[in-house]
Amino acid sequence: MFVNLVFGITQYERSMKMNKFNKLASAGILMAMSANVVMADDEHAGMYAVTITNLTKGQTFTPILAASTKKGSTVYTLGSPASDELEIIAESGNSQPLANKLSSEGNALDTVSSGALLGPGQSVTLNVKMNRQFRHVSIASMLIPTNDAFIATNSIRGPKKKGHSVTVYSAVYDSGTEVNDELCVNMPGPFCGGEGFNEADGEGFVHINIGMHDIGDLASSQFDWRNPAAKIVIKRIK
Repeated sequence: MFVNLVFGITQYERSMKMNKFNKLASAGILMAMSANVVMADDEHAGMYAVTITNLTKGQTFTPILAASTKKGSTVYTLGSPASDELEIIAESGNSQPLANKLSSEGNALDTVSSGALLGPGQSVTLNVKMNRQFRHVSIASMLIPTNDAFIATNSIRGPKKKGHSVTVYSAVYDSGTEVNDELCVNMPGPFCGGEGFNEADGEGFVHINIGMHDIGDLASSQFDWRNPAAKIVIKRIK
C-alpha cells in the first residue's frame, strides 16, 4: 500500500513537471514566433518616396496626407457615405483626424503630412516608412477653393525592389457632405477664406466631383479642372 502510494505521488510529480515543461516550451515557441515575425518585418523594412504633382490649372491642394497602409484599408468608398474623418479633410483640409484613425485602427505604419499648400503644376515628395505588413500607400488632400472636393488613393501597392517605382493618378472626388454652391463663404483657403468644416449634409455619398459651373463666386475658366487632377509616383528608396 505504501509502495503504491509513493509510486502514485512520483507519477503525479512527473506529470506536473511535464505539464510545466510543456507550458514553458509552448510559451518559448510563441515568443520565438513573435520574434521571428518582428525580425521578418525588420528585414523587409524600408521607405517609400511618394511624389504628388498637382495637375490642375487653378486648384490648390491642402497639406497632403501620405500613409503606409495595409492591403485593403480605405480612405473613401465610391457610392458610400464619407467617414467623419474624410468629411473633415474634404471640407476643411485637416488630415490629422484621418491620420489618427488609420494609426489607431492598426491600418497604418507611418503617416506624414506635407505641411504646406501645393499649387498648380507643383510637386512635393513625402517619405513614409514601410515593411512587409504595410507595403501599400494611401494619400488624401482637399482641393481649394471647393466645397468638398478631394483627391485620394486607397492602398496602392508599392514596389518591392529598391529603385523601382509605381505611378498612379487620382481623379477629383466629392465627399457628398456639403452642397456645391461655389460660394466663397463656404470655402476655406487663401482665395476665399470662408468656412471650413460644418455638419450640413450634401449628396450623402462619395462620388466623382463634377467641377465648377459658374453658379457662385468662382469663375470656371480659372478654377475648373479635368481629371486626372493628381499624379502620384511611389518609389522605394530603402
